[in-house]
Amino acid sequence: MKEIHTQAEFDQAIASSKPVVVKFYTDWCPDCHRIDPFMPEVEEAYKEKLDMVAINRDKFPELSEQLMVLGIPSFIAFQQGKELVRFVSKLGKSREEIEQFLDRTVQVSETLKQA
Repeated sequence: MKEIHTQAEFDQAIASSKPVVVKFYTDWCPDCHRIDPFMPEVEEAYKEKLDMVAINRDKFPELSEQLMVLGIPSFIAFQQGKELVRFVSKLGKSREEIEQFLDRTVQVSETLKQA
C-alpha cells in the first residue's frame, strides 16, 4: 500500500477516476497493526477495481480533523476528489468488514458511473 507523505500526494491520489481507498492509521494503534498481516492480500484482490493508499493520522492532524477521522484504523473512499463512502469508527475492523466496505465502494462507484 502506497504511503502518502504530503497533502499534494493525497490530493493527487484522490483525484483519480478509479476509486481510491485511504486507510488512516497510527504507529501506536494495536487495531491498525492487527489488520496489517492480511491487508496486502486484500489490496491484491481488489487492485483491478480500486487503489489503496495509507496515511498516518498523526502526521496529518489537520486533514484527519477536516475529514473527521476520529477512530483508527479508518477507511475513506474517494473518486475524482469526492468522498464516496467511509468506514470510520473507533472499533477494530475484521477482514470481512473491510472487504464488505471495499465491495460497497466498488458498488457506489459503478452506480455513479451509470448515472
